[in-house]
Amino acid sequence: MKPGIVVMAELHGELAERIAEIQRKYDPRMAAELPPHITLTGSSGAGPISPKTPVADVQQALERAAYAMEPFTVRFQPPERFMQSTVVVLAVSPNGPIRELHERIVKSGLEFEQPRFTFTPHCTLSFYPQLAKQALAELLRVRIDTPVLVDRIQAYRSLDLTRTERIADAALGADAARPAV
Repeated sequence: MKPGIVVMAELHGELAERIAEIQRKYDPRMAAELPPHITLTGSSGAGPISPKTPVADVQQALERAAYAMEPFTVRFQPPERFMQSTVVVLAVSPNGPIRELHERIVKSGLEFEQPRFTFTPHCTLSFYPQLAKQALAELLRVRIDTPVLVDRIQAYRSLDLTRTERIADAALGADAARPAV
């Protein structure tokens, strides 16, 4: 993971367990770094936030962005190679409430580095390994038809190449006083 702070929407329940199982099978290193999630900033649409940004500033910005949005659902598209790389993701349509959430985060007052790609919300299934042809074919056949509930957002800071820590969590909607999961 590149140094910095990324914003994501962690998956939960049976869906998170299923994605985690897939990640452990195809990329155990990545699976150990972060919980299953949809990436909202850090790689596309907005680069990482500086790791020197105070935690309180990140928390306040996420709360402002999240409070203005009601929880919503998205659907995963079939797996694909992200930008023709060896990374395999489940993309999410970049339109609708997820784009509005992304824009609220980007306009929250936090400073983001330049993005490497246009906004492409996604759940990464395999990041580090160069998968063998058969493993890649298997992974590209995976289908996740369960709707994905986005009801919270989190920020994670990279500590080093393989370790991260959650530094902020905010609930979407007027019921933002819900305790963190």
